[in-house]
Amino acid sequence: MDTKDPTHPDHDADKQRIRALVARTQEAQLDPEVLPALHASDLVLINFAGRRLFGRETFASAMAEALSSPLKDVRTTLEVDDIRFATPDVAIVSLTKTIHDERSETGDASTLPLAGAMTYVMTRQGDDWRISLAQTTPIR
Repeated sequence: MDTKDPTHPDHDADKQRIRALVARTQEAQLDPEVLPALHASDLVLINFAGRRLFGRETFASAMAEALSSPLKDVRTTLEVDDIRFATPDVAIVSLTKTIHDERSETGDASTLPLAGAMTYVMTRQGDDWRISLAQTTPIR
């Protein structure tokens, strides 16, 4: 797609906004007020363990539950590998998720992979982007 064509959006600016959103999600990973708001209301999320969640409110509840468990000591970092536009308002973002397990009890840590292939489907909402689908596949 030719981004110089005035009928197409400026994908460079959109890529910067998308990268900024990814950075905000990483910064907010322990904030159950902020992180869910970066997602679309009709979010579909499949987490590292394969649990599927439907909707931002369900995600917020699951996040609050996880943060009251030893999972609060598991951090992640995200690296954007690729951004592609399915349409001007839909982006497919490929990421690598790295797990930093800081739990003192390591009962589950030995089975937890240290990396995952993550995919976001992002949708434009006004001038901003939101995560509509998030899926992480463990890399063993």
